[in-house]
Amino acid sequence: MKISLSGISSLSSAEDSKIERVKILILGSGPAGLAAALYAARADTNPVVLAGMELGGQVSLTYTVENYPGFPDGIGGQELVELFQKQAERFGARIDFDLATEVNLSERPFLVKAYSKSYLADTLIVATGATPNHLNVPGEKELTGKGVSYCATCDGWFFKDKDVLVVGGGDSALEESIFLTRYAKSVTVVHRRDTLRAGAILQKRAKEEPKISFIYNTVVTEIIGEEAVRQVRLKNVQSGEEWLKDTDGVFIFIGHSPNTQLFEGQLEMDAAHYLVIDHLMQTNVPGVFAAGEAADPHFRQVITSAGMGAAAAMRAIHYLQEHSAEKVSA
Repeated sequence: MKISLSGISSLSSAEDSKIERVKILILGSGPAGLAAALYAARADTNPVVLAGMELGGQVSLTYTVENYPGFPDGIGGQELVELFQKQAERFGARIDFDLATEVNLSERPFLVKAYSKSYLADTLIVATGATPNHLNVPGEKELTGKGVSYCATCDGWFFKDKDVLVVGGGDSALEESIFLTRYAKSVTVVHRRDTLRAGAILQKRAKEEPKISFIYNTVVTEIIGEEAVRQVRLKNVQSGEEWLKDTDGVFIFIGHSPNTQLFEGQLEMDAAHYLVIDHLMQTNVPGVFAAGEAADPHFRQVITSAGMGAAAAMRAIHYLQEHSAEKVSA
């Protein structure tokens, strides 16, 4: 296989002056991306991480991570990310706060355009993570930032001594509900099923917290307010009964969707748009690997994302070694 540089032809002369060749380019700065950066850096490949506009992905918004080994008392999500970053940078990884806007994976080196410059990458690790799902009900979009939130750690302080509602029944919903009790007067968890999906320990904690109550078999069909959230319209999915409930805030934790739109038509995806990879973190394009929640519809934990990132980097290093004898042709 010969490596072509013809991808440069798609760049303008101005862009051509802002092009950088890298051995391993990592898209994403969550646990998967930073773990990949650490392993790649220790192999003297000088990896570059396109971190996006903020470091850390979803975990950086988590108040306390209690299930990451080595921290028996838990650790703040932002603090954990900063430790990941410090360790990766110690061995030579570079973090660029920029966002990929276009990729061309049809030939190597792979062309990745970002806002400030473009990169030609011998190998690529996709660790772009996932973003919160929305309810897509009337009032949600209009009142986002005015009482509708997807991050209790970010916005909980604004709801001191107020009544809030949390939508969801998984780990994230209960973790954030427990966190919100630090500020809110009451937290009502609304879940569309008759049983919660969260782990047993989280369920026990939430049910023992006097500020938290539960409404089962119920969905939010409308969020009501003008300058701020004032009410929600609820509907029982079994009886069809609808009613209004007063609330000062709505926190939505109903899962996530992978950030893979950039790779549509180039990388194989499943029906839910997660990247399809094999047991070696390889995508359908040789030299392109994926890790973390962009390729993990099942576990979605910090530890599994970090492990996938490490594995992806190890395979990228191996790929570079296998192809080191290839000549680059203009």
